[in-house]
Parts: sequence; structure tokens; C-alpha cells
Amino acid sequence: MKKFFPALILAFICYGICSAQQKLSETTPENVAVSGERLKRIDKVVQEYIDNGKMIGASALIARNGKIVYYKAMGFDDKEKKKLLKKDAIYRIASQTKAITSVAVMMLYEEGKFLLDEPISTYLRSFKNPQVLESFNEKDSGYTTVPAKREITIRDLLTHTSGIGYAQIGSKESNAIYYKNNITAGIGSNRKLLAEDIQLLGSLPLMHNPGEKFTYGLNSDVLGYLVEMVSGMSLDSFFRARIFEPLGMQDTYFYLPAGKQDRLVTMYIPDSANKLTRALTTFAINGPMNTDYPKTNGTYYSGGAGLSSTLMDYAIFLQMLLNGGEYNGKRILSRNSVRMMTMNQIGDLDLGGNKFGLGFEVITEKGSAQSPVREGSFDWGGAFSTSYWVDPKEKIVALFYKQVWGDPYGDAGQKFRVLVYQAFND
Repeated sequence: MKKFFPALILAFICYGICSAQQKLSETTPENVAVSGERLKRIDKVVQEYIDNGKMIGASALIARNGKIVYYKAMGFDDKEKKKLLKKDAIYRIASQTKAITSVAVMMLYEEGKFLLDEPISTYLRSFKNPQVLESFNEKDSGYTTVPAKREITIRDLLTHTSGIGYAQIGSKESNAIYYKNNITAGIGSNRKLLAEDIQLLGSLPLMHNPGEKFTYGLNSDVLGYLVEMVSGMSLDSFFRARIFEPLGMQDTYFYLPAGKQDRLVTMYIPDSANKLTRALTTFAINGPMNTDYPKTNGTYYSGGAGLSSTLMDYAIFLQMLLNGGEYNGKRILSRNSVRMMTMNQIGDLDLGGNKFGLGFEVITEKGSAQSPVREGSFDWGGAFSTSYWVDPKEKIVALFYKQVWGDPYGDAGQKFRVLVYQAFND
């Protein structure tokens, strides 16, 4: 017994080290207590959506304990051309960009570049002395303001409590005011620079006082510019050198190189009868948007919406977070920064039963009662029907990707969550 206990302790230590440095690899589901037979239910449900015209194609990846147990693409990339969807397809991930920007901010925070409760105006002067919208005239988008009760902090931006609204997909007030000032939701501004929009944004009114509400907005775009100002690098260069290359994320870009553009998934939109149709090259989201923006030679690096990526690349990023900030021997963040990012940072403010951390929705006990996803899990998604979550208790990374704007059949993603958890054997 005396020899047994040191060996057992050594095994536990080794397990902790190995899991922290673990690189995603495929295995049979049963090796990590998942039923391969029950996972087939995912195929059945997805195929039913495809056969019923409710889905063109979808990709999914499930990893448990760092082992991939499900990794498939079903249906079409381009139905009209009968081009089948492949696992290495590149998707416009839109707001999934936000988590990567938040990690970049926390990396600089760990280097002592700033504190989270510092005013953003310390670094971005146009945000000094913010004003709050008092009245709004729909006829001409005119407005009056009153001084904000306090400055916007970096933490406010990470938690979407700054009062900054969204362009194009926000409230009628923010849509109109930002449109009048030529500010977009972060895509389709390809030939501008991030600095131009963010400096102007700082002079425009907030939708409410900082810290008073959760308002999803252009916060991550402001944070992207903060990364540029503090690091002295473009956001594209910072992501590439500090996150993508160390982690081995080889297919994540703001603007795709020519050799990878044919892997960009075709965008679909619903018509008036909710039939999914191939999106035109330019279609309207409260203003024109070019669906081929990832194929342009752009200079605008939106920290809130600009990236395109693959299932595998983003799974690597999420596995790094699940590992406590490290992946394949490369440490991106400390485990305590990951802890901060994935815990409630908005106090008693409401987010539909859940909470928000520093870049992620955080599942609460109340939220966990609504689905099998465990309390303490964190998630988000993108406007073009991509989604993910990480469950630290079950050691799960899961992603479900489609490419639809205004998807009327979004319940498929919720069913996917149920189908993942029902396959556990332990």
C-alpha cells in the first residue's frame, strides 16, 4: 500500500499536467463514456431538417476530455451547385469574434497594461465625458443628451454594460444614429480602418448610463481598437501572432487568402415563406451587406464580428479555455483569468435567467434548469447561425454551425444540445 499511494498521487499530477497541455484528437466515443450509438441520433435529426428544406447543411463537433467523438458535415455547402459541405468549410463566425477579442484584452491585462475598472477614455480619448441619449426624433434622427453618471470602464465593455448600442441590428435609436454617422455592425466596412469608426463612436450618445443595463452592442469593436492602441499592432496582427499561430489555428482570418476562399460556405436567407434561398452577393441588414466580405482585401478588423473560421480552429480555441488557458504546451492566459471570464460579472442585471462574464454568457442554476447544459457552462454564437458552448463540469466542447441570416429554424441548435447530453454513458 505504501508503494501504491505515491504512484496514485503521481498519476493524478500527471493527469492534471497532461490535460492542461492536451491537443484535440479523435477517439471512439466509448473511450470517454459517450455512446456512439446514441450519437447517431444527431445524424437522424439533422438529416430530417435537410430533407424538409429547413436546413441546407450543418457541421458539428463534440469533444470530451480533449477527445473528439463527433465531427461531421452533412448536407450542402451550395445546394444549387450540388456542392457538398465539408468538415473543413470556413464559416463567417460573426459575433464569435468577440470571445477572441476578449481573450486578447485579458492577455494585455495580464501584462499589466491596464486594469479592468479603468476608464476606457484613459486610452481612447474620444470616450471622455460620455453623454447619454435623452430624447430621439425618428423623423430626422436628431437627439438630445445628458451627461453620463460616470465614465465607461474596460470591464463595462467586456460585459456589454457600457451603454453603447449596436449598428444595424440594435435598437431603432442606435440603428438610426449610427447609420447617420456611417458606422456599421463591423462587417462590410472593408476599406475603412477600425480607428475611424471607434473614434467617432466615442462622441455619440450612449443608450443608457454605464453599468445600468446589459445592452449588446459595439463594445468588442471598441476593445479591438484598445488592443491596437495598447499593443501597437493591428488587431489582425495581434490575433495572428499572439493567439492563432501559438494555438495552431490555421484557418481563422478577417480576410481569407486567395487559396482558401473556395472553402467559404455559401450564405442562405429565408424568403417570405421561410424557404431558404441562396443570398445575393449584396443583401440588406438595415443597410447593404456584401456576403463575400471575407473574400475582399479589407483593412477593417472588427473585434465584434469580423472573423471567419472552421469548426476545428474554434474548437482548439475553446479547448484552450477549458484547459485553463493552455493548449498543446502553449499558455495563452492564466487559469484565474479564465475563471474571471467565465463567472458572473453583471451582478443582478438580467440576461434571460443567465449571466454574462467577460465575453461569454454564463449558464446559471436557473438557466441549467431549462436545458441539459450544466451550471457554469459558457457560450455564445454568431448572427449567421453558428454557435458553441463549453461545459467545464462535463469537460465538453461543442459547436454547431450553419450559414443562414435570419434563420427561422434555430431550434435545431437547441435540439443539438439535448442530443449531445443524452449520449453520455457515465
